[in-house]
Amino acid sequence: MNQIETLEKLCALPGVTGFEQSAARTVAEMLRPLVNKVDIDPFGTVTGILVCPRPKAKTVLLDAHLDQIGFIVTEVLEGGFLRFMPVGGVDPRMLLGCEVTILTPTPLYGIVSCTPPHLMQPGDADKAVPIHEMLIDTGLLDAASRIPVGTPIVFRQPLVRLGKDAVSSKCLDDRAGVLAILQALKKIDRKKLGVHVAVMFSAQEEITSLGAMTGTFRLRPDYAIAVDVSHAKTPDAPADETFAFGGGVMIGMGPNMNTALTRALIRLARAEEIDYQIEVMEGDTGTNAWTMQIAACGTAQAILSIPLRYMHTPIETMHLSDLDATADLIASFVQHFDGEVSL
Repeated sequence: MNQIETLEKLCALPGVTGFEQSAARTVAEMLRPLVNKVDIDPFGTVTGILVCPRPKAKTVLLDAHLDQIGFIVTEVLEGGFLRFMPVGGVDPRMLLGCEVTILTPTPLYGIVSCTPPHLMQPGDADKAVPIHEMLIDTGLLDAASRIPVGTPIVFRQPLVRLGKDAVSSKCLDDRAGVLAILQALKKIDRKKLGVHVAVMFSAQEEITSLGAMTGTFRLRPDYAIAVDVSHAKTPDAPADETFAFGGGVMIGMGPNMNTALTRALIRLARAEEIDYQIEVMEGDTGTNAWTMQIAACGTAQAILSIPLRYMHTPIETMHLSDLDATADLIASFVQHFDGEVSL
């Protein structure tokens, strides 16, 4: 399976925060040939261990979160309409008219209904509709018997190519991170490893980072790298808060990160001529790294991010070269790391 096919498969997996089990089973099978052991915990976090031949070797943990933003059914109304609420951070301004998939045993199609401009009251067009006032139209007169309250919902948008080198889809946050780790593992020569490599595709990052918290506590790594996404430049975005689209992997720098580990990644990117950008993260990084850093007795932490446009929308967009740069840096670091870092 090539890169695009794998990414397409990953983005098609339903995994709303708290409902990751189905996606976890598929991702576990994708991981299984690349490591020595794979487990799925009760929350849907997938973990794997790649054992190195070196005695008393230290452990490096690679994490990307498996869950995606979505919605949950709160009420079924007459005429096939659903009331719903978001799971994770969703901007209500872009929901009206969206296509969604309702994750019943046999998935169902729905659309977020919207009032035609002809029927709007004066001034309504300039107002954002609160999510609790929105409805999903299923077109099913028997919806009450087919769609239980509590059913999760995801955006329907499939992966599409934008030009030659970019892709757009729902949940590239953080299925792109999952793929970066899978790509990196394929490049590693197990016989030459100097550290054990733990892999974690974690549940519930969008709400609590529960999967990262419990998984890191269980695995007890010496070092950890969170692989996530961050904001890529667009003409309308703040220039000082966004990074070059196609500019390479983003290496986080700040109090959430171990300085020696971060500098080791920067030195390696320069030596290997891997495109990279420095992302200053002065406080809570909004990633699993914030939780992983303090799990158990503490973990020396780093963050690698893939530049992403339109985060938390159905049209998240990524440059493939940024994904490759992230995978290359992970693979090179793990392959050459002996378990010790210095400033």
